[in-house]
This record gives sequence, structure tokens and C-alpha cells, in this order.
Amino acid sequence: MPGNPNEIKLVNNAMANATRRKIMNFLNEGDRTVEEIGAAAGKTMLDFHLKLLQQAGLIELKGDTASLSEYGRNFLKGKEENEQGKGADLSQAKPIEITEVRQLLPCIADSSKFRTIANMAPPPGGVLKVLEPIFPRGRYSDGIGALIIQQNEVITTIYGTGKVTITMIKSEEEARSRLENLKNTINEAIAKGVAPAPREKVRVEPLEIYKYLPQTNCGICGEQSCYTFAIKLMGGETSLDKCTPLKEPKYAINLEHLQVLSAYI
Repeated sequence: MPGNPNEIKLVNNAMANATRRKIMNFLNEGDRTVEEIGAAAGKTMLDFHLKLLQQAGLIELKGDTASLSEYGRNFLKGKEENEQGKGADLSQAKPIEITEVRQLLPCIADSSKFRTIANMAPPPGGVLKVLEPIFPRGRYSDGIGALIIQQNEVITTIYGTGKVTITMIKSEEEARSRLENLKNTINEAIAKGVAPAPREKVRVEPLEIYKYLPQTNCGICGEQSCYTFAIKLMGGETSLDKCTPLKEPKYAINLEHLQVLSAYI
């Protein structure tokens, strides 16, 4: 079972991707061949996804068959309990620390700015759902098991596994400052031991969705432009899977960002 920072990092990376989460849930139903997994989760970069899950200790590969490892089964069981609200009592939560700031990369929406990836320990799990109201523009997504916080153009995503991403920042110094403020805000709430009162949900604007679309106006989705698609997406009149170019490997990170933003739709 992963315990040191490097092992936790592998699990965070593996479970931060929608396709790999789909593979895990599919294998939770029983052992499957690689061909069956491809039919259920998609064949694009399938070998890569399976290798990452194996390296994280979540699955086992024997010949052409994949199965959940013992840790993988326990991981999904713990995730299910978190989603049901078990273990989300703040009185039982432990203070968190930012254990590592791993990467500072150019931001997709604006190459003059950056996105960063960090690790939080211990993994917050279901506590994130309880903490949602302490952030004015925070939204918990059951789909990805993460708390998404929007502050103007900056979007912070905290996954239950402990992975933290921040987009549209200006420097590593800003990243570390935001992470420190995030840690302090969460720990103050944990110290009080009382769940914040629920509040009205917030939503992102179509332009924020548009930033991460291909912006080619190809029309494959059936809309006249990518911006029209963003408006229809916000209105619940279409879905992300209608934008087939997003399935191309070069748009993989864009798709992950859009899946995060979809929590506000």
C-alpha cells in the first residue's frame, strides 16, 4: 500500500485522469481483458493508462488480462465510503500539509501564465465535500472526487487523493503563496471541528469554458462555433463528448480542465 510521498504521487497521477478512473471502476466489476477495457473506456493511449495504473499499484496485469490489486480494491472501497459521507466528520479530520510542489508548466489557456501541481497530505478524501462552503466560489464534484475553487481567472482543484492543481498563476512564488493560504484556510476549519453552513452554488461563464476548447470552429459538434458550443454546454443543451477533437491526445490536458469546470454546470 502506498505510503511514502513518491508512491502517493503515483496514485495521485493515476487517479487524476477520467479514463483511468473509468478503467478502475470497470475492473471493480471483475477481471477484464485489454480488449474489453478498450471497448469500455476507449482505446486511445490505453497502454499508457494501464501502465500508469500498474505503476501506482492499483491494478495487476497478467498477459492480456487486467485486475484490481488488493490496494486498488481497498482504494475504491475507501473512495465509495467517502462519497457516501463516511469519515467526513471534521472532528475526525487531521490538519493537512503541502508536502511537495512538483511542477510549474505553461498554462494552456494563456502561455504567459503557469499551472502548478502539488501534493497534500494526508489525503483529504470526503472531508473536501464538507469544506466546500468555506470557499466563496468552491464547488465539490462527485464525478472527479475533487473540490474546485475559482478566484477570478485562477482555478484551484483539490482531489481527494491529495493532488492539488492551480491554473493561471504568474510565478512559483504565487503558487506557493496560494498553497500556503489554502492550507491555512482548511486547517482553520478543521481546528473548529464544525462543518460550514451550505450556501448557494456558483457557476463559471461560457468564456472560461471556451478557453479550453480547441477553438477551431470545426462544426463537428453541430454548432456554428466553439463559443456557441460553450454557451450550449453551460445551458445543458449539449455535452463534452460531442466535441470529438477533445479526444485527441494533444487535447488531453484541455479535456481534464473542462471536466473540472463542468462541476459548475
